[in-house]
Amino acid sequence: MSKLFSSYQLKNMELKNRIVMAPMCMYSSNLDGIAQDWHFTHYTTRAVGGVGLILLEATGVENRGRISDRDLGIWSEEHIDGLKQIVQSCKKHGAKVGVQLAHAGRKSEVLAEPSIAPSSIAFNDKYRTPIEMTKEDIKTVEVAFREAARRADQAGFDTIELHAAHGYLISEFLSPMTNKRTDEYGGSEENRVRFLKEILSEVKSVWPKDKPILVRVSAEDYAPEGNHDSIVANMLLSVKDDIDLFNVSSGGVIDTAMKVYPGYQVKFAETIRKVTGIPVIAGGLITSPLMAEEILQNDRADFIFLGRELLRNPYWPLQAAKELRENIDWPKQYERGK
Repeated sequence: MSKLFSSYQLKNMELKNRIVMAPMCMYSSNLDGIAQDWHFTHYTTRAVGGVGLILLEATGVENRGRISDRDLGIWSEEHIDGLKQIVQSCKKHGAKVGVQLAHAGRKSEVLAEPSIAPSSIAFNDKYRTPIEMTKEDIKTVEVAFREAARRADQAGFDTIELHAAHGYLISEFLSPMTNKRTDEYGGSEENRVRFLKEILSEVKSVWPKDKPILVRVSAEDYAPEGNHDSIVANMLLSVKDDIDLFNVSSGGVIDTAMKVYPGYQVKFAETIRKVTGIPVIAGGLITSPLMAEEILQNDRADFIFLGRELLRNPYWPLQAAKELRENIDWPKQYERGK
């Protein structure tokens, strides 16, 4: 059997394969952050297509924490029902479902509210200069993550992913390029990871112990003075006991060019996996089933995330199984196409 189509047990969540749909913003909610028909169709289609784990897009724990004013929200009880419908539909088709709990920080484009960040530094000249967070602000956001996790459980999600990548708020605290604080939240690696640690503590107080917690990280800032995979891996050692799976990405912290190519982030995932001993999801322009299988067979990662490829082809897993000579079940309605 191929490893891509082997099952995996993560706490109480049994995944039928190692294919993960990466969180990708759809910019399709209403202004209140409530899920629409588009979301229901979009995510259910990938479940029908055979994805093992679907991670919903960055979902704001606060209104000011959304990337845009059309992103999903989870800061209110009113958000639960729409999310629950998506979860229930995807599960009917054999997928497990998680939601990425997010706060955009200085990269928020919700103009109705000021943006916040660990330090008052704009992302670039097209973005607003954020307000530097007070310790009261920090606590407010930590509680917002806790309450978002509680709502996620009520909505029936199998897992949650904390968005600590791509230059959004948690990522801004982790990177020395965006965190210039002189208090206990800035300076040393120990201090810069404190915000993430405290969020995890809040989240764990309400999230069921038998459900896994994921964290997405940027393992490379693409600047000499920024974070690199070895630095990030070292910081993550202090939180690894609270995390079940790392989703390893890169970039987004500063406005800089990145050299991308198929699998360009896999080496970062390898480092995080080796140093922390925690399973990882790897990806980055992976389109070939053979390439995904190689990464898994050589123990470079435990899961493969797909983004753009699943936008182009929601049935990629079904076609990948054919290429890897795996006789997996197809949806009954589509068996004639098998």
